Amino acid sequence: MRSRSNSGVRLDGYARLVHQTILCHQNPVTGLLPASYDQKDAWVRDNVYSILAVWGLGLAYRKNADRDEDKAKAYELEQSVVKLMRGLLHCMIRQVDKVESFKYSQSTKDSLHAKYNTKTCATVVGDDQWGHLQLDATSIYLLFLAQMTASGLHIIHSLDEVNFVQNLVFYIEAAHKTADFGIWERGDKTNQGISELNASSVGMAKAALEALDELDLFGVKGGPQSVIHVLPDEVQHCQSILHSLLPRASTSKEVDASLLSVVSFPAFAVEDSHLVQLTKQEIITKLQGRYGCCRFLRDGYKTPKEDPNRLYYEPAELKLFENIECEWPLFWTYFILDGVFSGNTEQVQEYREALEGVLIKGKNGVPLLPELYSVPPDKVDEEYQNPHTVDRVPMGKLPHMWGQSLYILGNLMAEGFLAPGEIDPLNRRFSTVPKPDVVVQVSILAETEEIKAILKDKGIDVETIAEVYPIRVQPARILSHIYSSLGCNSRMKLSGRPYRLMGVLGTSKLYDIRKTIFTFTPQFLDQQQFYLALDNKMIVEMLRTDLSYLCSRWRMTGQPTITFPISHTMLDEDGASLNSSILAALRKMQDGYFGGARIQTGKLSEFLTTSCCSHLSFMDPGPEGKLYSEDYDDDYDGLESESWMDGYDSTSNDVHMYLPMKLLQPSRPSFNLLDSPQSPQSNQVPSVHVEMHLPRDQSGEVDFKALVSQLNETSSLQEQADILYILYTMKGPDWDTELYEDRSATVRELLTELYGKVGEIRHWGLIRYISGILRKKVEALDEACTDLLSYQKHLTVGLPPEPREKSISEPLPYEVLTQLIDEASEGDMSLSILTQEIMVYLAMDMRTQPGLFAEMFRLRIGLIIQVMATELAQSLRCSDEEARECLMNLSPSAMKNLLHHILSGKEFGVERSVRHTDTNLSPAISIHEIGAVGATKTERTGIMQLKSEIKQSSGTCMAPSNGSFSSTYGQQTSRDSRQGQWQRRRRLDGALNRVPVGFYQKVWKVLQKCHGLSVEGFVLPSSTTREMTPGEIKFSVHVESVLNRVPQPEYRQLLVEAILVLTMLADIETHSIGSIIAVEKIVHIANDLFLQEQRTLGADDTMLTKDPASGICTLLYDSAPSGRFGTMTYLSKAAATYVQEFLPQSICAMQ
Repeated sequence: MRSRSNSGVRLDGYARLVHQTILCHQNPVTGLLPASYDQKDAWVRDNVYSILAVWGLGLAYRKNADRDEDKAKAYELEQSVVKLMRGLLHCMIRQVDKVESFKYSQSTKDSLHAKYNTKTCATVVGDDQWGHLQLDATSIYLLFLAQMTASGLHIIHSLDEVNFVQNLVFYIEAAHKTADFGIWERGDKTNQGISELNASSVGMAKAALEALDELDLFGVKGGPQSVIHVLPDEVQHCQSILHSLLPRASTSKEVDASLLSVVSFPAFAVEDSHLVQLTKQEIITKLQGRYGCCRFLRDGYKTPKEDPNRLYYEPAELKLFENIECEWPLFWTYFILDGVFSGNTEQVQEYREALEGVLIKGKNGVPLLPELYSVPPDKVDEEYQNPHTVDRVPMGKLPHMWGQSLYILGNLMAEGFLAPGEIDPLNRRFSTVPKPDVVVQVSILAETEEIKAILKDKGIDVETIAEVYPIRVQPARILSHIYSSLGCNSRMKLSGRPYRLMGVLGTSKLYDIRKTIFTFTPQFLDQQQFYLALDNKMIVEMLRTDLSYLCSRWRMTGQPTITFPISHTMLDEDGASLNSSILAALRKMQDGYFGGARIQTGKLSEFLTTSCCSHLSFMDPGPEGKLYSEDYDDDYDGLESESWMDGYDSTSNDVHMYLPMKLLQPSRPSFNLLDSPQSPQSNQVPSVHVEMHLPRDQSGEVDFKALVSQLNETSSLQEQADILYILYTMKGPDWDTELYEDRSATVRELLTELYGKVGEIRHWGLIRYISGILRKKVEALDEACTDLLSYQKHLTVGLPPEPREKSISEPLPYEVLTQLIDEASEGDMSLSILTQEIMVYLAMDMRTQPGLFAEMFRLRIGLIIQVMATELAQSLRCSDEEARECLMNLSPSAMKNLLHHILSGKEFGVERSVRHTDTNLSPAISIHEIGAVGATKTERTGIMQLKSEIKQSSGTCMAPSNGSFSSTYGQQTSRDSRQGQWQRRRRLDGALNRVPVGFYQKVWKVLQKCHGLSVEGFVLPSSTTREMTPGEIKFSVHVESVLNRVPQPEYRQLLVEAILVLTMLADIETHSIGSIIAVEKIVHIANDLFLQEQRTLGADDTMLTKDPASGICTLLYDSAPSGRFGTMTYLSKAAATYVQEFLPQSICAMQ
């Protein structure tokens, strides 16, 4: 008989350990593992982690088999894994109705349960009796389902189960915007059942989505029907949100040790190696102790100060848990695995030795990993005084099965029984390896032969849409419809993927559907309802945004391919030449570089071999692959018939169907809509003044017949819109004006007709106005709002102060969102439609340049619009009303440009164009950067940076080329270009909530040394620091909300400067700097000191005019922060005066 090898003997030792600590607890019927002897329920997350040691041991036996018994052991261990994974599948599949509901609601009430009955797979507590929504638990199940399937295990047995798993993909793909209760089941750390967006859930969901994409759940025995499909844009949404969150864990946790599972094994979800190291370092620095790591700062779980009789904590109670948080050895097992995967043997050795020191020897010397180590109740004060010095005692589960499993797995890997590639067959561990450069392939197509000829004249050789046959070109919405049939299963009542707009990654692939190659045009060309696509410059801007996004986010095999069709709307008014913006973009793309992306232009047929192509196997004919289960024809002829597309879009075979302007072509003769310039008052924003001139009949009522005839006679587009608005509000949209004898002419039909007309001549003010009346849907408004919220930015709409200004802190359905915006706009349709437009632009900038929004946690859209109008008023030297009119008449691209300049902090000028527009309707305004170099990021961070100067465009119509003046302001002398620059800077920073880096952490320190800060009567109490830690987003948002009580942005910014001065005082070695400090008093003392000094220097009252709202001298607003007459000089004196009784004498002597 052959003797057992040394490695075989060691493996048998681990097998005994696995049986004694894990498998002895596995239920023989369901395969599930209970949490411990006391807690008999089976948690999804704990079960998956606990079985990893069994899976690893099975793989090790398979590889190191000395004898046939070893192969038998390997099979037995692997079947134990399959039994547990199928047990969890049965638990979840019994809640299939919840999966279906959750896809649409994302509600905590519709979530899968977090724990089940170990013996029966049934639920154990009610929907609202536990924090069930834990997307990381569902995600880790799916991640290891993928990894285990790839390693050769057969877990999924039927197509019904495949469809269920596909629907679980839809369940977790919204993780980037879904607040859940997280890995510790608590949500917000106050433990009051408040869900929040958790980086651990987003990261695990990203990993699961990537692992399952294109995976055959039947393994090598599968076919096209058993393949899982994931939309790449959902993965990238998770990636973006994860990057914006890390190293923070959520709004209430500035760091969390669970992030180890995201940045390292098992998820490997982060691609930026610097961010991975930063996150690990934060955990080691802030959470590591002598027995393991704390879960997060101020974690009260099982500490001696926790009240075991109640679930929740009082907010001020959290301070009690500081420095006595329990330490979990579990996290050292993650560090061991991380060291193995990264090849860092020193780290593996260090943590293995540390872990040996905290293991507890059980019966027969079996090493057991305890759940946690806690401070003994009698040693609490000692630990408060000298953290990490007291000897702790083990508490909780013994062994902690999740930790025990990872401990065994780490040992198997560290001792060479398992290679990283065996436990990670999908190669997730290479996520931080640099990716090759992306070249975006762009295929330019002409809608018609005429457009093809126009392009050929310009030296651009393209094919028409008809010529690319057999490749089919379709709009993005068709792809959304196609995907909505993915995962359908009528027997399980599963409806497939909810209809959502397609992202640019999805439309940049080619698709093989029923043996035909399809390409889809980008989503932004598909904006049927809204007016952004009427602006060709905006189309170019959206194309540029998509290209730059593709360049940084493309991770698939093959190159991305964008199909860009040139349509009638991209021609100039005469229809004979291409719009200059579009032509310039095409030329740049032909040159090979556009929007920061490398571009290769060419024919679609040339790109077939180099593009990424997905085979949508679920569209193949088959029992569940059919489109409509009711009318499926078994004699389907897959090659000839293309009737499967008919159900999606009435115009699906029409090459023009994706053109947004089709809706805007007048379908009937115009009712005297002339192209003549409108009357002088036509540019007025509609308001009550319209009603002054309403015709009345004898009884004094409004004469609607006379109004309709007035409508018919006027040649002014604005007057027509005003009259239709009055009819719309007083008679309703469906009132027939009887303007036409042969057919109806309801108010809505006439407005739609007028919308088409003003759309053709690009009168943006009227386009926005009529959009507002018709309640036109802003495409992707709710998605834009959700995107901004996912990046941890709260939104407010409407003008300050509250209650008019309304906050948005969680994703809202489209109807609720538009209703809220309408309420906040108080019936002002222009403001309402502009708010929606700005929200879309902010989301576009957030996706491509998240750095613009650093240190801003609340975006106040009403205030941003106000500042945009103020910028125009000052630059153009016009009244507020005229500036508002100018703003409404800006084209979407100019509007986005103005917003971007305001956000970026660059110096810019606004001027009227000397050249009048052709239609003489919209004022032409150009926005241009001043100076060769814009402000760098460090110079933008707020008022403390002094390097950049803001120069104002001096003359109203000063052309940058020759500096000549025109218009009535021509004789006006140019004022000092520096005048107004600091007031303007403060106004912008105040409106954007922009503060210096580290500001909120400094405020936290100030609150430690006083009873609170009062801002205009609203107090920020020092007790806030007892609940929140300095790095929490929750704390930053709280401080911001107090500052936002101040309606004027310039005044708000002076208050920020005053608080900054207080932070300097708080750094002095003094116990206290006062009780409740009224910050506005410091600002007013500084203002008085400033006025006094200016008067002694000979300034008169006209120079020292005060802002009526705040009583602050406008000259102080316009003073630089530093220098002899700088705001900081006066604020420092004022702060020292205000708090002098608490300061050391030496400081006061300086004063």
